[in-house]
Order: sequence, then structure tokens, then C-alpha cells
Amino acid sequence: MKNLMIITITFLFIACNTTHKEKTKQIPDYKIELGKVARHAVFSGGDTVSHWGGSVVKGKDGLYHMLYARWPKKIGWEWVNYSEIAHAIAKSPFGPYKHVGIALPERSTDYWDGSATHNPTIHKFNGKYYLYYMGNVGDKKIVSVPGKARINWTHRNNQRIGVAVADDPSGPWKRFPNPVLDITHNDSTAHDALMTSNPSVCQMPDGKILMIYKAVGKQFSLPQGGPVVHMVAIADNPTGPFTKYPNPIFLEEGVRFPAEDPYIWYADGKYRAIVKYIQHQGKRRIFSLVHYDSTNGIDWKKAKNFHISDRTVTWQDGTTQQFDHLERPQVLIEDGKPIALICAADIYDENYVRQSFNIQIPIIIKKEYPKQ
Repeated sequence: MKNLMIITITFLFIACNTTHKEKTKQIPDYKIELGKVARHAVFSGGDTVSHWGGSVVKGKDGLYHMLYARWPKKIGWEWVNYSEIAHAIAKSPFGPYKHVGIALPERSTDYWDGSATHNPTIHKFNGKYYLYYMGNVGDKKIVSVPGKARINWTHRNNQRIGVAVADDPSGPWKRFPNPVLDITHNDSTAHDALMTSNPSVCQMPDGKILMIYKAVGKQFSLPQGGPVVHMVAIADNPTGPFTKYPNPIFLEEGVRFPAEDPYIWYADGKYRAIVKYIQHQGKRRIFSLVHYDSTNGIDWKKAKNFHISDRTVTWQDGTTQQFDHLERPQVLIEDGKPIALICAADIYDENYVRQSFNIQIPIIIKKEYPKQ
């Protein structure tokens, strides 16, 4: 009888201990919220320069370094053929930021990224800084018309993904003669047979580099092509080579262009993504920021708390403002904790000219654990 009691107590101890371990290993769902924004947390080029797509990292100097896209405002919305990646610094992740130089300027058109560089995302891996971006080459022809969205299709279709490497976010940056992720050349039916762009990367728990990228195929008529999808690629090293996975992600049935601009990171047992979501209502497109997650980085689903923002921000004085666009989300993570969401934003003025800027928004992550 005594031995039976000992066995029973031991079993209960093991069962309770196992339950405790299971609880500690539970993977939480994230609920992502946006905090109030300071007025100085807006980085604009004023009347002379259009700003877009900033990404922030903390340097060894204790300063916050933003790598961002910019181009002359007087030529219109000509980012695809005139953008360059610039560098700004601040003492706080929320600014104010000050422009200090050009990180990736225009270079010879003998290079794949000789005409324009755009949409940077900067990361620190194993002591070095890696600046992923998209670049292209073309004729530089300006096609903008006030009130109409037009694009130089040669530049757009020549977009490829590159990476530059430096020991410091201030540079100098080592660029490469070839893209780090090119199109699929030997298959005209491939999802990325036309162009690759908008890289988002993170380091996986095993040290490999996960990339999600925007891809355009040739199933639909050129020069626009399509559909526009997102694909997954993985490399052993930050500079590649990357192995592509075959299945598109972030899909919506019957929609040719459902999502854009993901930012991915790994935390609490899952890969997390903040994504620009595109809803189609007739000829209207409605943009918002949403949340996807994944257990392996390859297969993605809508997160439990899917919706994040309808492009509305709340200022510190309590007033709210909805921008025409709030996209290119980039998350600044310090000590494993997301602290800031850096987005490109704009409004149209009375002349239908886009006034664009980067905005730094406090990000709040609430963890929801499954009920036992």
C-alpha cells in the first residue's frame, strides 16, 4: 500500500511538472496595436524631396540609423526610375531624423541596379550590417502626369533584389555586380519570371536567412504582367545563394494583387508578418495593415488578430488622422522586443500631389495564450 502511494504521488508530480512545461512552451497569438505618435516622429523632405520606405537599426555609436528611399519632388512620383537609398540619424528611434548622406547612389548602367535603388530593409547579422533593397536599370524617362498614376514599365520590369554589406550602418556599403535574388530565367511560367522586388528578411532559429519577396509573372499581358504574388526563399548565408520555394503566399481567391510590403520577424515560436492588405471593391482599392503568422516561415495564414490598422494614426494630443497610404512597414526590435513601426505614408494635397514622409509609430504587442 505504501509503495502504491509513492507511485501515485510520483505520477502526480510528473504529470503536474509536464503540464507546467507545456504551459511554458505554449506559442502565443499576437495582437498588434499602434501607440500614440509624436509630431516630431515624421521625417519629411519638405518641398524638394519625396521620402519613402525607411528602415531603422541601432548602430554601435548608440544612434538610430534610418536607410530610406528618396527622389526629387519636382519630377513627380518617379520613384521607380529616380529613387536612391539615403541615410539619416537620430538619438531616438522616434526621431527627429536628420539626413546625412546617400548610401546607395545611382551608378553605371552597366550594373543591374545602376539607375535606381529603393525600398531598403536593414538588418544586423553576426556583427555585420546587411542592406537588402530593390534596384533596376532603364532609360530614366519621366512619365508622370498630375492626377494620374503612371509608371515607367522598363524600370519596373527590370527590378531585382540586391544586398549591400557594411561594418557600420554609416557605410561604406559594398555592393555586388549581380542581384542576390534574380528572376527565374529558364521558365516563362514561373511566378517571378518578370521581376522580383520588395525583399523582407529575418534570421531563422537555425541561423539561415528567410526572405519573402514580391514577384510578378508573365501570365498576363505585358508590360504590366502578373499576377503579383509573394514568394519564399531561404539561404544559408545573408548574401545567398537563396533557394526559392514554389508556392505563393498571402493569396486571396480571385485577386491578382492581394498584398504588398511584408515585414517578417521570428518571436515566441512563430514567424510574424505585418503586411499591406489590398481589398478590391469594384474599381476601388482599400489599403490596410494586417497580420499573418507561420510556424515554419514557408506556409503562412491569417493570424488570429488579423487587422492592425486602417491607415489611421493617433497623435499624442489625441487627434486622429487617416493617411491615403500607410505602408512599407518595418519593425525596430530592441532586446527581442518590438518597439517601433516605421512606415511610409502620404496624403494628396489640393493639386493631387502626393506629400510623402516616413513616420515612426510606437508598437504594442499583446500576447494571448491558448486557454487550458
